[in-house]
Amino acid sequence: MIDRYTLPEMGEIWTDEHRLSLWLNIEIAACEGWAKLGRIPNEAVEVIREKASFTWERVQALEEVTQHDVLAFLTNVAENVGDEAKYIHLGLTSSDILDTALSLQMVEATDLLLSKMEALETVLRRRAIEHRDTLMMGRTHGIHAEPITLGLKFALWYDEIRRQKNRLSIAREEVRVGKISGAVGTFANVDPQVEAHVCQTLNLKPALISTQILQRDRHAFYMTTLAGIASSLDKMATEIRNLQRTDVHEVEEAFGKGQKGSSAMPHKKNPITPERICGMARVVRANAQVALENVALWHERDISHSSAERMILPDSTLALYYMLHKMVQLIDRLQVFPEQMKINIDKGFGLIFSQRVMLALVGKGVSRENAYAMVQRNALEAWNTKEQFKNLVGRDKGIREYLREEEIDNLFDYDYHTKHVGDIFARLGLV
Repeated sequence: MIDRYTLPEMGEIWTDEHRLSLWLNIEIAACEGWAKLGRIPNEAVEVIREKASFTWERVQALEEVTQHDVLAFLTNVAENVGDEAKYIHLGLTSSDILDTALSLQMVEATDLLLSKMEALETVLRRRAIEHRDTLMMGRTHGIHAEPITLGLKFALWYDEIRRQKNRLSIAREEVRVGKISGAVGTFANVDPQVEAHVCQTLNLKPALISTQILQRDRHAFYMTTLAGIASSLDKMATEIRNLQRTDVHEVEEAFGKGQKGSSAMPHKKNPITPERICGMARVVRANAQVALENVALWHERDISHSSAERMILPDSTLALYYMLHKMVQLIDRLQVFPEQMKINIDKGFGLIFSQRVMLALVGKGVSRENAYAMVQRNALEAWNTKEQFKNLVGRDKGIREYLREEEIDNLFDYDYHTKHVGDIFARLGLV
């Protein structure tokens, strides 16, 4: 991920230095496991703990020769440890280290993602309660439908983020596994108790069965979960972009002092953050497709997944963490214009009450088909003549056969549409 979208705490997890430090922890834990079985002298393990170290620059230089990252790392560690280095990597294969370390990185990254999702959940909760009764136009197909409240929109997103957070917690457990099972997963040259010790030390679960690698359905599940979260953020950002359009202008991304929206047009205030989130969501979704293709490998392992994972896993967690960070800021500072919401509602000449008029006629014994026809002809006339729908309904002789003037007046009441908002909020625990 480019520096522009890399926040330091997430970026640190995916540095080469951190990755190799995890390799070292795994190698030391494996030595400890062997020592518990009496295969390695305890004194040797003490020396390994004390002297085992590496430098990224030296590992890089060695890899230029070996063309193998793990062997380059082990050579550099051996240079620092001395004779006791003969016990390091005993019975292990490179993927024991690579995959177990990758699991640790994914868990660390997920914990940061979960913390950002907590923050987003909190700010959505606050804005939902704040705007529980802020009346706005509900739209379907982009067309005015019936009134809702802005609080309901925030509450909907709040509930979705809660679901996504739960899915991410499940995905965390899917990848919180390690394997120290050797070249084809048979433990031929390493005892299962060594794997158990390593995983216990690192707070991982041993994979119940593996080949040379952990199976990539785990990683695919993880990546599709990230893609799902990115899609939820995309959904929220797309809605904000639509509501910020000049001809709607019901909400607006906060615009800072000195900020500029266009190099050519000084009046512009563009929804740059939600647009950025929408664009980055496409990248995360595309990366999930790569993870799905990584599931099918040759026999007990090939490395066609490896090069792809070196890109898609860091990039996707970095991107999603950035997206969550920006979404928290966006929702927290989002400008809301209730007066414009009321203006937009009134653009429909009162047609938002058409269903209520129809249901009132049905309640008087009119068939649904006939009631629909009576209401629709007045609705279409309101659109064509720009006259208030209520006036047309009041003059319609067919409708007046069933509804008195007072009854018609009572049908045009905004509170009718929001009377159950409190019940919905109570379901969500938003009180």
